[in-house]
Amino acid sequence: MPPDQMNNRLFNSVIIIAAIIFLPVNAAAQDKTTVKASVDKSQILIGEPIRLTLEADVPEHAPIRFFQIDTLPHFEFLNIQKIDTSNTGSGTVLSQVFQITSFDSGHWVIPSFSLGENITTDSIPVDVGFSPFNPEQPYHDIKEIIEVTPKEKKEEIKWWYIVAGAAALILLLVLLLRKKKKPVVQVAMPPPDPFKIAMEQLESLLEKKPETKEYYSAVVDVFRVYVLAKTGIHSLQNTTDDLVSQMRRLNIPREQFEQLGQSLRLSDFVKFAKYVPSPDDDRNVFETIKNTIVFLNNSIGLSRQPQSAVHTVHKS
Repeated sequence: MPPDQMNNRLFNSVIIIAAIIFLPVNAAAQDKTTVKASVDKSQILIGEPIRLTLEADVPEHAPIRFFQIDTLPHFEFLNIQKIDTSNTGSGTVLSQVFQITSFDSGHWVIPSFSLGENITTDSIPVDVGFSPFNPEQPYHDIKEIIEVTPKEKKEEIKWWYIVAGAAALILLLVLLLRKKKKPVVQVAMPPPDPFKIAMEQLESLLEKKPETKEYYSAVVDVFRVYVLAKTGIHSLQNTTDDLVSQMRRLNIPREQFEQLGQSLRLSDFVKFAKYVPSPDDDRNVFETIKNTIVFLNNSIGLSRQPQSAVHTVHKS
């Protein structure tokens, strides 16, 4: 066999072996969620704002989740923007911008944020300092004492007369208004019923029937607000998986609980993954949310019971 032909066969064999080895690795990497954290400045003055951006690239079939940040050591939150989502065709990209600052001078490190096992961002160093001192700027001399010319005696006496007259007038008004009137009893209005509000909002959605994404988002928002008022569970901050996990302790019947979890996850698919639901999906999600709210209202007492109070207001 000619040498050129042998070299070509050897080269083709190497290419085939490399493809067999690296293709599974690349495929596995594409199925893993990737995260990123960045800032627009690495050196700031005390109190100067800085933008912290968090991103998560979630593959198409992976569960959609994002960071939950409450505090940052040595930093304070100035503004927290809403989570932005975009579909890439192969998955969903979520990003959120935090405007933060620091009033502690020094070299600080924004810690890494975790989204699961082996899914963490890099830590970010930030230097916080004072405005630099420029020794080349000229110093300002201390100014001499400025003498003040005293007012004439007649003007001073006239000024005191005005003050004394005003004080006497105020005292007279206080004495005239000192007579007390009978207290007026006012009964505090009871707080609004969260169950009634939730039912009214659901009926309004059923009548208006907004666009699909807005409809699913509104239905789930009504449910989350009601759960917070009814059970005290922090449902507005929790992800769907965390919310479903915490609601296991509410003793919801098994079949109804499974339907609730499916409805909440279907809503995430519609909002974040551009899933197109059927009319049956719309109807089932609505009925599941409504039936769960009715069940909770009938089986659980409000975590924060309204207190009727009587306030006594005195009219002056």
